[in-house]
Amino acid sequence: MTDAPEILVTNDDGIDAPGIRALADGLADVGNVTVVAPADDKSATGRAMSREVRVEDHELGYAIEGTPSDCVVAGLEALGPYPDVVVAGVNEGANLGMYVLGRSGTVSAAVEAAFFGVPAIASSLFLTSEDFGEPTHPEDYETAVDATCYLVEHALDAGVFEHADYLNVNAPHPGADASGEMVVTRPSHGYDMGAERNGETVTLHDRMWDLMDAGEIPDPEGTDRRAVVDGHVSVSPLTAPHTTEHHDELDALAARF
Repeated sequence: MTDAPEILVTNDDGIDAPGIRALADGLADVGNVTVVAPADDKSATGRAMSREVRVEDHELGYAIEGTPSDCVVAGLEALGPYPDVVVAGVNEGANLGMYVLGRSGTVSAAVEAAFFGVPAIASSLFLTSEDFGEPTHPEDYETAVDATCYLVEHALDAGVFEHADYLNVNAPHPGADASGEMVVTRPSHGYDMGAERNGETVTLHDRMWDLMDAGEIPDPEGTDRRAVVDGHVSVSPLTAPHTTEHHDELDALAARF
């Protein structure tokens, strides 16, 4: 790509989150940035979609009273210019593992772009359980921003998106002894959710976070979670979900119906 790319930036933490400001500032050195992001926190909304959303001007771009998927559609179809790539993040917290992909608003923004045929990158920062609730700062996102900017600058021309619809990028903890290495990974399959009833409520708990905090994960080499815990930048090349595959057994069942 000879001209500077048009880049649509969004997130799910809200337009005032420090991660999106760090990302937008970094990407401004790579291309022309348009920010279209939720007006407030829309974490873990998946690909939830609205019928109508309110839009307001913001110092970074446009604030949308809606979800990350709303922001992508609005940015692509109404608020332009039409981008060469969509980048979501940097998320406050990692988006690791197969089971997380459908929950994450950050990843879902990238998936939404993929259905439009636009290359996309979801970018996240690993934080421990103790970090949540504490403020993050722009410098915390330096590794995530550097990795994301590198991919935006080079992946389009390298043909990466001829084989992947989007990339899921996760940077190691900002306080970790990071290797500086970027590792191509696949999403981990490990899953350990628990639930406990307490009177009229049920508490849900993702026990994988406990293992990540301790660095004692079951995931093998080559997986996203293992790479990040080991201090690497994880990049998973992924395709948009819900594609169909030929299935002889289902064909046989349908024929007997």
